[in-house]
Formats: sequence, C-alpha cells, structure tokens
Amino acid sequence: MLKSTRTFQPSRLGEAAVNASRQVWLASLGAAVVTRDWVQTEAGSTFKALVREGSVVEAQAVRFVGDRLETSISMANTVWKETRRTVESTVRQAADVAVNVAQQMLPRSLPAFELPMLPKRRKAAARKAKPAKRAAKTAVRAASKTRHARKATTKRG
Repeated sequence: MLKSTRTFQPSRLGEAAVNASRQVWLASLGAAVVTRDWVQTEAGSTFKALVREGSVVEAQAVRFVGDRLETSISMANTVWKETRRTVESTVRQAADVAVNVAQQMLPRSLPAFELPMLPKRRKAAARKAKPAKRAAKTAVRAASKTRHARKATTKRG
C-alpha cells in the first residue's frame, strides 16, 4: 500500500477555510455594490422595456383568446340553429302524420271540439263585463281609502 506523503496539518486547514469564507463574503459584498449601481443607473430603463414587452404579449394573448372565443360562440350558435331547425321539422312531420292518422282512423260522426293551441273567441258580453268589474273595484278602493283617512284624522284629534 502506498503511504500518503502529505501529512495532516490542522492549522493550515483552518486558515484555508477562513480564507475561503472571507472570499465568499467579499464576493457577495461586491455583487451587492454592482447590483446597487445597476439599479441606480440601468434598472429603470430595463424595467420599462420589460413592461413594454409584457404589454405586447398580453395584447396578443387577449386577441388570440378573443378570436378563439368568438369562433367557438359562432360555431355553437350555428349548431344550435341547425338543431332547432331539425327538431322543429321532425315535430312538424310527426304532427302531420298524427293528424292524417287521426283523420283516417276516427269516425266523422264524433262531436267537434276546439284545439287548445287555437285562441278561443271571446263573447261580446264577457268584454263588456270587465269594464263594469273594474269600475266596481275602483269604487271599493276609493271608499276604503276615505274610511282609512277618517280613522287617521279621528286618531290625531
């Protein structure tokens, strides 16, 4: 086995450690001074340039997302309209078939009836009754207000 020719010297090791840590300390002080000088002289313009670049990228991203969103909404509207047309035509066809089947299968002697979808005709008497009802309600309200007003004045006096 080879013997190491170097001998262990603790005093030299301690000096090397102190020198190395001192060099690290001095390097960090130098970095702090260089950073301070850079901040005082050049950092403002660099920061402004970074803000400008960020604004440009943000505007491009917003435009891109907006375009994609507009395209998606347009496509969804197109699909919705097509679906609606398809459903309406399918329901219309089914209703027509049902009416034809009913007309062919049901006997003609059944009593006539009104379809619920068609507006019902109002009779002339019903139209005249409504204004009379309104007049009666108005009279009742007016009488009620005068009673309340009389009660209020008798309580005050």
